Amino acid sequence: MANTRKWLILPLTAVLACTAAGKDQKEKPKFTPGPASSYPTKQTISGVTVAAVPYRSDEETEPAFGKKNPNKSGVLPILVVIANETPQALALDNLKVELITPDRRRVDARPPGDLKYIYGPNRPSVYSGPIPTGRPHVGKKKNPLADWTIEGRAFTARMLPPKESANGFFYFQASYETGSTLYITGMREAASGKELFYFEVPLDKP
Repeated sequence: MANTRKWLILPLTAVLACTAAGKDQKEKPKFTPGPASSYPTKQTISGVTVAAVPYRSDEETEPAFGKKNPNKSGVLPILVVIANETPQALALDNLKVELITPDRRRVDARPPGDLKYIYGPNRPSVYSGPIPTGRPHVGKKKNPLADWTIEGRAFTARMLPPKESANGFFYFQASYETGSTLYITGMREAASGKELFYFEVPLDKP
């Protein structure tokens, strides 16, 4: 009888633990960007509004990435929100996004799937002793950029219907500099293939 009670208690404990974990997961705030028009760092051309917001501090990045601030691994996430108020669908499959620094240096956005292979400024120290034999020692510390939120929050829209909006992050292996802008090209009218004018969005709040 005692053994029977033991086996009944263990599954019940597991169920309660799962229920509590599920409750905690549901209570976590959902990351929901605002409309493009709500951001001060935006540009509107011919009915298309592009907002671009750099996420730097822990306070800014936590709603999207939790406690793993990508900046601490050398990666600057920039939220892009595109609102299409035109009567034409927009093709975004050839979108090119660059970070332009105050000295006009251009930094291409990194594919989000590649970020889990870099460590930013936290590089291993150089070994200066005799050449070791066998496999090199690799630390067990997990790369914060391997977290699901990096790819899960990335900008992935390929098409933007009329009167709709799309949002997501682009990632740059760079530190933010005051006076930087986000340069976006390759946006086209889906029906005609006509490319829209480029967008150059200042990233500093006015």
